[in-house]
This record gives sequence, structure tokens and C-alpha cells, in this order.
Amino acid sequence: MRHDFYLAWRYLVHHRIRSLILVSSLSLLAVLPLALHLVLDEGERQLSLRAAQTPLLVGAKGSAVDLTLNALYFSIAAAPVIPMVEVNSIQESGLADALPIYTRFRIQGHPLVGATLDYHDFRGLSIRTGRMMGMLGECILGVDAAQDLKLKPGDTLLTTPENLFDLAGVYPLRLHVSGVLARSHSPDDQAIFIDLQTAWVMEGLGHGHSESKAIGHAINPLIAEDVRVRVADAGLVTYTEITPENLDAFHFHGDAGNYPVSAIIAIPYDRKSAALLRGRYVADDAATQIVQPLKTITGLLANIFRIRRLFDSALLLVGIATFCIVGLVFALTLRLRESEINAIYLLGCSRGKVVRLLFAEAVLLSLACATVCVVLMAVVRANIAPLVRFLVLP
Repeated sequence: MRHDFYLAWRYLVHHRIRSLILVSSLSLLAVLPLALHLVLDEGERQLSLRAAQTPLLVGAKGSAVDLTLNALYFSIAAAPVIPMVEVNSIQESGLADALPIYTRFRIQGHPLVGATLDYHDFRGLSIRTGRMMGMLGECILGVDAAQDLKLKPGDTLLTTPENLFDLAGVYPLRLHVSGVLARSHSPDDQAIFIDLQTAWVMEGLGHGHSESKAIGHAINPLIAEDVRVRVADAGLVTYTEITPENLDAFHFHGDAGNYPVSAIIAIPYDRKSAALLRGRYVADDAATQIVQPLKTITGLLANIFRIRRLFDSALLLVGIATFCIVGLVFALTLRLRESEINAIYLLGCSRGKVVRLLFAEAVLLSLACATVCVVLMAVVRANIAPLVRFLVLP
């Protein structure tokens, strides 16, 4: 039998190109469904992980899925908003800490997230270079956003106007980059973070008057007095920049309780507090809702991964078809090798010897395929997390 394997080995080596193609094709067909299941399982785990780390979410009444995806992955730019008074209500209830976020704006495709500094502590985000934002108009970048925009601490970033044809819209704001976050392998890597006050300045709720100048006097018809007027001239800049020199000139208008936030991350102190807090949002006529992100994401993934059954069925049919094709290829190969087999008979070998030679070739090919499959699966397992972040996660 040892000589049979030797002769089979020499035959496969002599036809190395054909043997290599056969081993590669069969190995890929075997690895593909196994690797795909690994990627899907890891993708499900990573998608659920961020939801599991977020106890409760409060937002505008509507789709729980939209609220969860927007608060966790910043996927919806024009999400419905709720007033800031909801944050104060949760905080004053003594049931949970409230972390508001505002995600209306984007810059060159990256979400611009207004949040308090507590959000960074909650997510475990740390500064890689530079420092944390410390004043109005500063921002910190996720590591992927910094690489895509080619920015570093000390650079500036101009916000993108929502509509170039909206003459009444707010001016773009020139943000100062104060730091870049360390990689967290989460959607925070793609985001640009500002504080809520800066987001409200972009919203037009706060502004400064540094770009206008006094040009004279006018008579106020209501009080019949000569007053100084300040108007904008043609030299008015088309963006607003907040600097230490003009910081005091910035102020906000209106009731701060009505300022918008996209969602509130509620962190209850214990299970009883969580139950009591959820009970506050059960009224049908309430304008806000509270959701459990893990429950929402689990339900969403259950619906999405139902296609796995269909995919498995398709792979099974493809595998059966592939097995039939491989059998046909072997049969045709025997026809092509008919002259070789006749030569073996003429050399005095029996029919059983020919069968043993063919069996040895099949065993060697199977061992080669198994070896390649083990190596490929080891590579996939070693890189499964970054592979899922590249293929599945945003």
C-alpha cells in the first residue's frame, strides 16, 4: 500500500497545476459555508454587545428600531427630537442618570454627535492624541474620522451646510480639533464629537455678534430715541468661529428646556429604578418612549438572520451540485487516463492495483483539502473581529 501512495503522490506532483486547481476549488467550497457562519455569529455578537452595554433609551415616540439604531450607531441624521426638559425630568426623578445625545448633523459623511463629557466616560472612550474638548466650538474625532478627514489636534474643521440654497439657514461653524480618540472598535470611531452647546449653536439657538459692526445711529419709533444700530455689511464672513476672544459674545436664546436632543441614554441605578422609569412612559398619549436596546436589537437580528436558513438551504443545494460535478470530473478524468491505465495493465498490474492507485490519489487530495481548510479557518478565526467590522458593521 505504501508503494501505491508513492505512485499516486508522484502522479499528483507530475500534474501539479491540475492538482493545485482541484485542491483549491474543493477547499474553498468547503471553507465558504463554515467561514460565513463564523462571520454571521460574530456579527450578531458585536451588534448585540453595544446594545447590551446601553440599559435604556428615551426618545421621540415612533419606531423603536430607528431610535435604537440612531442612538447606538448614529445611522439616522434627521431623527425626531425631544426637548431637553426630558433630560432634566429623568435626572430629577432619582431613578437614573441621563446622557443626552444630539445627532442631527454630519460632516463629509461622518456623524457629528453632540454629547456631554459623561458620554465618553460611559462608553470608555479615551484620548489618543491631544486633549478633551474644553470650550465651545471644539471637537474631538474618532480615529477613523481623523484618518478619513486627515485631521489632527490643532486643525480646524468646517461644518457642512444642510442646504446650499437655504439662504436663511445657519452659517457653517469652524470647529477646532482638540483631540483624537483611541480606537474603540465601535461606531464612535467614525464619529466627530462636540458638546451639546456647540450643537445648539449650529442649530441656530446660540450665536455671537462679533461679525457685525456699528455704522451709525437711528431713531427708534417705539421709544422716539436716537439709538446705535449694528448691521452686517458686505464683509460679513460666511462662517462662525468661536475663539477665546469672542467666546463671551456667544449666548443662547429661548427656553433651554426646549432645546432639542435626539435621544437620552438612561442608566438606572438598579432593577427597581429601571422598572419604575419604564413605567413612566407607558401612557398611550405620551410624546416620548423608552426602549430596551438589547431587546430591540435581538428582535431585529432575529428577523434579519432568518435568511440564514434560506442561505443554508442554498448552500446545501450548491454542495450537492458541486459533489455531482466533482464526480463527473473524476469520471471524465478516468476516460482521459484510459491509455495510462492500459499501460499499467500491460506492465502486469492487476485491476485491484489500479483501483488502489486511484484510491490513494483520492486520499492524498482529501488530505490536502483538509489541510488547506484547517489553515484557512484558522486565519478566519484569528481575524474574525476586524473582518466583521469591515464587512458587516458600519
